[in-house]
Amino acid sequence: MTKKLQHLFALSERGAKDLVKAVLWCFVCNVGLMLPVGVVMAVMTHLLGVMEHGGDVMDGFWVYTGGGIAVVALLFVLHYFQYAALYLATYQESASRRISLAETLRRLPLSFFGNRDLSDLTATMIADCSDLDQMFSHYVPQLFASILSTTFIGICMFLWDWRMALAVLWVLPVAVLLTAGSKRLQDTFGTKNILAKRSVTEHIQEGLETIRDRRACSRQEAYLKELDSRLVAMEHSAIRSELATGVFVCSAQAFLRLGLATTVLTGSALMLSGGLSFLYFLGFLFAAARLYDPLGLVLQNIAATFNAKLKIERMRAILEQPVQQGAEHFTPKNYDITFDHVRFAYHQGEGVLEDVSFTAKQGEVTALIGPSGGGKSTACKLAARFWDVSGGKITLGGTDISTVDPETLLRHYAMVFQDVVLFRDTVMENIRLGRRDATDEEVMAAAKAAQCDEFIHQLPQGYQTVIGENGSTLSGGERQRISIARALLKDAPVVLLDEATASLDVENESAVQTALSRLLRGKTVLIIAHRMRTVAGADRIVVLAEGRVAQQGTPAELMAEGGLYRRMAELQSQSAAWTLGGSGAE
Repeated sequence: MTKKLQHLFALSERGAKDLVKAVLWCFVCNVGLMLPVGVVMAVMTHLLGVMEHGGDVMDGFWVYTGGGIAVVALLFVLHYFQYAALYLATYQESASRRISLAETLRRLPLSFFGNRDLSDLTATMIADCSDLDQMFSHYVPQLFASILSTTFIGICMFLWDWRMALAVLWVLPVAVLLTAGSKRLQDTFGTKNILAKRSVTEHIQEGLETIRDRRACSRQEAYLKELDSRLVAMEHSAIRSELATGVFVCSAQAFLRLGLATTVLTGSALMLSGGLSFLYFLGFLFAAARLYDPLGLVLQNIAATFNAKLKIERMRAILEQPVQQGAEHFTPKNYDITFDHVRFAYHQGEGVLEDVSFTAKQGEVTALIGPSGGGKSTACKLAARFWDVSGGKITLGGTDISTVDPETLLRHYAMVFQDVVLFRDTVMENIRLGRRDATDEEVMAAAKAAQCDEFIHQLPQGYQTVIGENGSTLSGGERQRISIARALLKDAPVVLLDEATASLDVENESAVQTALSRLLRGKTVLIIAHRMRTVAGADRIVVLAEGRVAQQGTPAELMAEGGLYRRMAELQSQSAAWTLGGSGAE
C-alpha cells in the first residue's frame, strides 16, 4: 500500500507511511467524537429512569460529570496526536518534497530545461508545492479517515437499528455520486485555470527580462495592456473553476441535510407505532447530526483532491524524468577529448550535429570555428555532458563520458561561456565559486591574472562589493573577466572557452590572452571563437558547418588547403578595413 500511495500522491516512502498514520489518527478522532453522544445517552437514560421510578436526580451526578471530563480529556489527547501526525508530518514531507525536486532537477540533462518553460518550473516548485502542503494537511487524510469512520459508524447504526440507519445514510451515496460525477468538468476547468495562471507568470517574467528593450522601444503600454488582458482571463478562469467545484459540492452538501428530515420522519413513525423508543430516536438524531459534519468534509475533500491531482501529475512528471547517472569515481588516463561519429538533436527530427569526429588533445589548443548555427557551442557543451549525444560517443581519456556521473565529470572542467552567470554576492565569492576551498590570496591572484584587479579596487568595497543579481552593477567586459578568473582559479585539466574574450577591449583582450596562454599550458583546451586572430595560435582547428566537420588541421594547413577556413579569414580581413564611410574596403 505504501508503494501505491507513493505513486498516487508523489510522496516519499516516509511520507506515505506518515499519511497512513495521519489517516488512522483522524479516524480515531472522528469515532472519538461520538463519545459525547454516548455520555448524553447515558445521562438521558439515567434521567428517564429517575423520572419513571422516582429517586434522587443528583444520584450519579459526579459519575457522569467525571465521565464527561474524562471524555473531554481523551478527545484532547487524541487531537494532540492527530495534530502531530497530520500537520508536523505534512511539513516534514513538504521539506522532503522540495529537496527531492531540487535533487532531481540538479541531475536532469539540460535538454529537459530547454523543453520546459522556466516560469512553469517555478510554479511547480513554489505554488504547486504550497497547494500540496494544504492538501495533505487539510484534505487527503481527513478524506480517507471520514470514509473509514463513516463506514464504521454506519455499521454500528445498522446493528443498532437498520431502519433508522437507512433513514440516516441513504443520502450519502447520492451526495458522493453527485460530487464524483463532476470530476471531468472540474478537471477541465482546473486545467484551464492552471494554464491561465502560467500565462500570467510567463508574461510577468518576460516583462522583467526585457524591460530595457521595451522601454527603448516605448512598448510599456502595450505590455501592460496585454498583462491586464491575461489577468482578467485568469480571474475569469479561476471563477469558473471555483464555480464548477462549488455548485456540485454545495448541492451535494445541501442534499446531505435531507437525511436529517428523513431521520425525524422515520423515527417519529417508528415511535408512534411502538417500534422505537424515544431514547433511541434521540440517540440517532444526535448521531446523525454529528455524522453529517465529517460527511460534508468528505464531499469537500473529494473535490479538493480532484483539483490537486493535476498538480500531483505535474510534479510526478518532473520526479519521474530519467536523470543522468554514471560512475562517481573517474580517473582518466589522459585528458584527450574525442568526438567519435557524434550525432545530436535538441528535438527529434531537427539534427544539430551529424557524424562529427575530431580529437582535442591534452596540451593543445583546439579551436572550433565556422558559421553561426554550425554547432560549435553545442559541441562544446556536449563535451561537458550538458546533454547526452543522440548517436556516436564522446570520450575523455578513452572513457565514454556518458558512463561518468555529470558532477564527477565536471570536476575536471573549467568553463567560460559567452553567457556569463554571476550571483548576487561579493566579487570574492563569485570568483571563489571556481574552487570553494581557495584562500583570499588565491582568489586575488586569479583576479589579477584575468585583469580584474584594477576595476575591482575601484568598486565601493573592493572584493567585498556585492555585485547585484547576475552582476548587474558590472559591465559586460567586467562580468566576463570575473568568469575567466573563476575558471583560472579552478585550474582544471580541461578548459572550455566559448567566445571568452568577446566582450573585452583590445588592450584587455591581449592581456587576458597572455594570462590564458600562460596558465593553460599542459591542459586540454577547446575554444570557440569567430575572430581569426583569436585562434591564429591554436594547435588545431576544426571547422564546423551545418552540423558537420567541413575541415580540420593546423591554421597553416587549412590556409593552404583553401575552403571555408580560408574564405572566413579573407572575409574578416576585408571587414577589418571597413569604415563608416564605406570606402575602407576599396
